Amino acid sequence: MPKFVIEREIPEAGKLSPGQLQAISQTSCGVLREMGPQIQWVQSYVTDDKIYCIYIAPDEDAVRKHAQKGGFPANKVSRIRSMIDPTTAE
Repeated sequence: MPKFVIEREIPEAGKLSPGQLQAISQTSCGVLREMGPQIQWVQSYVTDDKIYCIYIAPDEDAVRKHAQKGGFPANKVSRIRSMIDPTTAE
């Protein structure tokens, strides 16, 4: 199943409180339950003004549908073609 990186532009995302992040996460998980197991949220990274999310999904349309249903921006959706890490150098 393909993996995607979603770039979400959210001004001052880095200032969101733990409670706000929990509420966002709960909304996302609720939409995912509704959509079924074909789309999965793996992890997200919060920066000052953006949140970068990793999802497993059948296609970009499923990722965008999740964003629309959850009321989240999905400014850029990119399919992950391969992964590397320090062990790749070995």
